[in-house]
Amino acid sequence: MAPNRVTLIALTALAPVSWGTTYAVTTEFLPADRPLFTGLMRALPAGLLLLALARVLPRGAWWGKATVLGALNIGAFFPLLFLSAYRLPGGMAAAVGSIAPLCVVGLSALLLGQRPTVRTLLTGTVAAFGVSLVVLKAAGALDPLGVLAALASIASMSTGTVLTQRWGRPEGVGPLALTGWQLTAGGLLIAPLALLLEGAPPALDGPAIGGYLYLALVNTAVAYWLWFRGIGRLTATQVTFLGPLSPLTAAVVGWAALGEALTPWQLVGMAMAFGATVAGQLAPAPRRKAPERGEPERKASRHRETTDCRPSAAAPCK
Repeated sequence: MAPNRVTLIALTALAPVSWGTTYAVTTEFLPADRPLFTGLMRALPAGLLLLALARVLPRGAWWGKATVLGALNIGAFFPLLFLSAYRLPGGMAAAVGSIAPLCVVGLSALLLGQRPTVRTLLTGTVAAFGVSLVVLKAAGALDPLGVLAALASIASMSTGTVLTQRWGRPEGVGPLALTGWQLTAGGLLIAPLALLLEGAPPALDGPAIGGYLYLALVNTAVAYWLWFRGIGRLTATQVTFLGPLSPLTAAVVGWAALGEALTPWQLVGMAMAFGATVAGQLAPAPRRKAPERGEPERKASRHRETTDCRPSAAAPCK
């Protein structure tokens, strides 16, 4: 694997590593039972900041595409993610999220006509099993709404991941602008729902303000820029196989910062999930369909150079 490719994967991996801290920040610093408000505070400030930095707005059909991607990757995903985190015990939301690679593989077959390989399916299964060993703990009865929210969040993010690679980016538009479009669109979709369903914003103390600033700037603006930058240069399968790093990071943060113990089985699961993550980067990717009519050949050529001449898409949760 070329050094620049390793660097690209490592930088993209920083996104799910950052998202792995979301669980601790949410439970330790943020107001309880406000998934819509939390999703809004995470998305809209970050989106507006990136728009101000990029100074590029969508044109033509990209107004609609940016809205769709913003709804899938942000507007629906954030509230569903926080709802599942609030209502599910013992890392169950993360366990459900571990099926994202398999979800992306299935959606790529439907939307991009790509046949999944046995190696990809096996790697995805190992990743899901490993994450389950890490995050599942003995707990009471599961909340059905929380489980449905977790499943819906994965379906939303996985669909957004595949469509993001299928549509690419407009000529001359970088990942910073594309990320800003999606975060802003998603935040604007969440805002009226938050006001209607949750009422006025809650009073915020110092830790809550700090938590929201961290989520908006580091956990969202920077992390999603790295994530969508990776989607543009790697395959969707490679990107989504970085997803297990999120619950693994959450487990490490719980052990290091919250005093949670790690059992031998959790350590085995961490090794399995991390091994599947590495294997997901090494697995050969199927060839993607030819660029859509009107897509610049220069873009396809650049994509080939950064993906070992196979610009293809195999979550999303998350």
